[in-house]
Amino acid sequence: MSSPKYKRVLLKISGEVLGGKNGGLDYDAINSVATQVADAAKTGVDLALVVGGGNIIRGTEAQNFGVARTTADYMGMLATVINSLALQAVLEERYNLQTRVQSAIKVSSVAEDFIRRRAIRHLEKKRIVIFAAGTGNPYFSTDTAAVLRAIEIQADLMIKATKVDGVYDKDPKKYADAKRFESISFRNVLEKRLQVMDSTAIALCMDNNLPIMVLNIFEQGHIVDAIMGKPVGTLVHSGE
Repeated sequence: MSSPKYKRVLLKISGEVLGGKNGGLDYDAINSVATQVADAAKTGVDLALVVGGGNIIRGTEAQNFGVARTTADYMGMLATVINSLALQAVLEERYNLQTRVQSAIKVSSVAEDFIRRRAIRHLEKKRIVIFAAGTGNPYFSTDTAAVLRAIEIQADLMIKATKVDGVYDKDPKKYADAKRFESISFRNVLEKRLQVMDSTAIALCMDNNLPIMVLNIFEQGHIVDAIMGKPVGTLVHSGE
């Protein structure tokens, strides 16, 4: 296998991907994700992960039932810890990979506290680091947390693995004539209000020149292709 284009990559996985069709924890879905993560690790890239918690709880839904926003956000953070531990278990038991879960909120019985220098050291030792619990603060999405961690570990690329094969000018599920971009600038994403990530996350990427590759995680091999620099999904970048 040829050398990867990127030395260090952070992979953002939505929680819904781990929930399969029924939500909760779908271990077939988790194993499918773990297979792609294991293949990505074989390229020799330094690999970190951030997993959402939407398959277990969505903060907006909790708020609709009267749960305070702050409490709902902390519930979501704990959901990401559950997902991170589930993915860690499959990666270690089935694929014999060394992993570490680092949490932004203290759950020391099951995960390390997030310490940037320790995380980088794990990556240098080719351990997969799974960052859990978002930023540790309410009012910030897991997308923003993923960008923040990617910047902190000096990642060369952030991959956002979703159920969609890239960024479109409008919802491809609703509009048959939706156009997919092969590449697009951060500025255009903000101006067109495209639903790539929240505006805070996009602004962080733009300010720190962190490119994002948006791709469909259910397309086997696309994560490896992105790491190797092959054209998949949509590349969001600083250029025009």
